[in-house]
Amino acid sequence: MSINAALIEWSFSVVERPANQLSKYFYAHLFHHNPGVRHMFPEQMDEQQDRLFAALTAAAMNTADPEALVAYLRPLGFDHRTFDTRPEHYPAVGASLIAALKVFAGDAWTQEVEEAWVAAYGLISQVMIAAAEEVPESTPRWWDAEVVHHELRTDDIAVLTVRPHLPYPFEAGQHAALTVPEVPQVWRPYSIANAPRIDGTLEFHVRRIERGRLSTALVDRVRSGGSVRLGPATGSMTLPLDSGHGLLCVAGGTGWAPVKAIIKAAGALPRPGEVRLILGARSERDVYDLDGLERLAKTYDWLDVTAALPPEGGEPEDADAELLRQVGEYARNRPSRQVYVSGPSGMVRAVEKQLGALGLGPDHIRRDAYIHQHGTDEPTSPAEWFLSKRDIPWIHSR
Repeated sequence: MSINAALIEWSFSVVERPANQLSKYFYAHLFHHNPGVRHMFPEQMDEQQDRLFAALTAAAMNTADPEALVAYLRPLGFDHRTFDTRPEHYPAVGASLIAALKVFAGDAWTQEVEEAWVAAYGLISQVMIAAAEEVPESTPRWWDAEVVHHELRTDDIAVLTVRPHLPYPFEAGQHAALTVPEVPQVWRPYSIANAPRIDGTLEFHVRRIERGRLSTALVDRVRSGGSVRLGPATGSMTLPLDSGHGLLCVAGGTGWAPVKAIIKAAGALPRPGEVRLILGARSERDVYDLDGLERLAKTYDWLDVTAALPPEGGEPEDADAELLRQVGEYARNRPSRQVYVSGPSGMVRAVEKQLGALGLGPDHIRRDAYIHQHGTDEPTSPAEWFLSKRDIPWIHSR
């Protein structure tokens, strides 16, 4: 069955305005007809409400580019193993998706529209199921880990060091989904702030997000001796083997975490080349990992560190302009550099725009715009949510 991407996009525009009510209907339908899946979701659904539904519609509306869609979906199938998602769950979710769309589309729902959505969801589930089945049975669905160190760096930022009970494969710059017993079934992705270590430990930087149950638990309730559960490492913000020509790293807030890992990984290369780190901070308080930053600067003579702070007497927003000025000045003189950008989504978009104006396109830029600890600007509608996160390598609700 062919997929009519234009019809899918048009029909979604009909239901976009009442999207919050639509997603509530979707979950009510799913849980009523499939009570056995309720345990896979958080007890409190307020943070959850839009995410799975929004992600499903995001994938469906990208069916005009099947190659990109498959590349987008394959990691999701692997990631869904974390939640014990099985092939028999997919038809249930699809049925509830179609039921919700049908109710809220009203007279706009036709046989042709239904066939388009059924075909799109069929492709989504087919790709994700196939990806999960390719994973060796020996690969864990998740990794339990002990919190060996928990340190408050500010009143709302904690640095956690955890030790998985089993070997945990990852590359510097990737991230892992986390959950804790204090808020079961609430998963969020956090960047791993280190390159692989001999002792197998992982470092995470977590900022408490307003009304964020998991971030609040990780900052305020989890302590040394506690436990976390990790999903598989994912993400493409990794260090290429041919990175000896130099790097530009731009970080803001806890977006420093993956950049720190990238710099450590560069230190293991025979000839890493020049690395410029531009650290954006609206106040000195935002430089919460100063000791770690100074250790890197003293260890690597090829690392050049500058901070984009507001001028004395200036406004915090002045730091944003200073960051873009430094990025532009450096990139203009070294156009061949690979660029890593991580931080609040607004900062990442501004840096990308600045680099694009200088002729640096996606092939030169690796970014990490959404890892949950990096920002608080969580859109409210499903349409806004999936449009802002359509480049993220998973769609499962977190």
